[in-house]
Amino acid sequence: MDIIKLEKTLWDSACKVWWNEWLKLSNLSEPILGLIFLKFAQVKFDKAKVELEKEYNNSNWRLRELRPDHYHAKWVIYLWAHSNFNYLLHLPESENLGKAINEAMKEVEENNPDLKWILPKSYNLFKEKSTLIDLLKNFNSIPDDIEWDAFWGIYEYFLGKFALWEGQKWWEFFTPTSIVKLIVEIIEPYHGRIYDPACGSGGMFVQSLNFIKEHKKNKQEATREIAVYGQEKTPETVKIAKLNLAINGLSWDIKNWNTMYEDMHKSIGQFDFVMANPPFNLKQIDKEKIKDDPRYNFGIPNNDNANYLWVQAFYSALNDTWRAWFVMANSASDAGNTENEIRKKLIENNAIDIMVSVWPNMFYNVTLPCTLWFMDKAKTNTPRKNKVLFIDAKDLYNQIDRAHREFLPEHIEKIANTVRSYRQEDWAEDYKDIKWYCKVANLEEIKEQWYSLNPWRYVWVTEKEKPSDEEFSEKITRLNEDFRALTNEAHELEKSIFENMSKLV
Repeated sequence: MDIIKLEKTLWDSACKVWWNEWLKLSNLSEPILGLIFLKFAQVKFDKAKVELEKEYNNSNWRLRELRPDHYHAKWVIYLWAHSNFNYLLHLPESENLGKAINEAMKEVEENNPDLKWILPKSYNLFKEKSTLIDLLKNFNSIPDDIEWDAFWGIYEYFLGKFALWEGQKWWEFFTPTSIVKLIVEIIEPYHGRIYDPACGSGGMFVQSLNFIKEHKKNKQEATREIAVYGQEKTPETVKIAKLNLAINGLSWDIKNWNTMYEDMHKSIGQFDFVMANPPFNLKQIDKEKIKDDPRYNFGIPNNDNANYLWVQAFYSALNDTWRAWFVMANSASDAGNTENEIRKKLIENNAIDIMVSVWPNMFYNVTLPCTLWFMDKAKTNTPRKNKVLFIDAKDLYNQIDRAHREFLPEHIEKIANTVRSYRQEDWAEDYKDIKWYCKVANLEEIKEQWYSLNPWRYVWVTEKEKPSDEEFSEKITRLNEDFRALTNEAHELEKSIFENMSKLV
């Protein structure tokens, strides 16, 4: 089965729906994801039914029928007869299909309380009945016997496509898959409590689950290895996250609150892993609301920017021995004034372990260069104390289209192996600084750079010898590309300044 071809075929069929219906794409995404969800739920339900009937036939128990709780015990969504994907697929043409799908979604929620109020019920908005029929038929073309990872890949593929099409609205809750895969390879969340205070669609949780499956013999037990907790301020996004987690058999505790002001999970020191892709350079924070918040014990920045509030929220949520990851605009690595003071405290407390700079356009609808921050509270008791690994990964990318880039598996493997060498993990090669790629800097070197955490300040001065003509040419090209990226960032800041000035005048 050519999964890539199947994904493209399914997406093309969804595009035809958009072209033939008087619906905005924002009104189409949730119903389409809902039907994919129902198809996946059907496959898992059918397989679980066979297993359960076999189990009870081989036991002394005799049941009139299997109940929802039997399926829930196997982390499977229960489907009653009329909420069955196959039932909807074979409805007579005389039936109102939009109404029937809405009713099916309601029944799924009634039989699976965790899904209450989160499934789409807007199928009556489709003007053409043939549109819904085509969608059901197309999604039914997904073979029931393909690997579950392939099923999940199709759902994730659609999430990514909607993120590319809808821009800012979807970028806020979808982190590109290649970035998340790199994160979990470095964080290594084998077991424990995972927290994402800006959880979006829940992709961090799902990729953590996939990481465990890759390293565990019994993949069925993977969901029992982690407990996931999140906060997300947008109700619609919370629905997407819960659907995503339900498909993958994960239980969850997702709160619909603004993390900046409300710590609904009482997070301080509670979690083994923290992973987040927060909104960059968030403005207009009501500092009066957070002045006594214990999460921000390194201080509240004077400027109107939430970056270093997020950093402290992530750090404070970790327990004493585990790891955190998050992404920030590149400018946060060098930010001055009170932000510099907060960064200094973090560095001297051995909070920062690894910094990875990535090229612009790795995140949807964000042209700015970004930096991946990794924390590790356990490093104090290792040879990594008072050291930080800096990686410049700007040469590692695959161009998807003119405006978007991604990591390939070999890029992820290279960066992850560099980290494993730095940590001196079993079977890893000895670590070595590599000019223009990676450098381990000690505390004194970081002080010399005014506590900057920008990788290029360290990676590009690894060796002092005169570069060759080829190296010089490569470096000039890189500097020119960096200049263009920083120019774009300057334009964004300039725009923000003018907007703020217009409010004052």
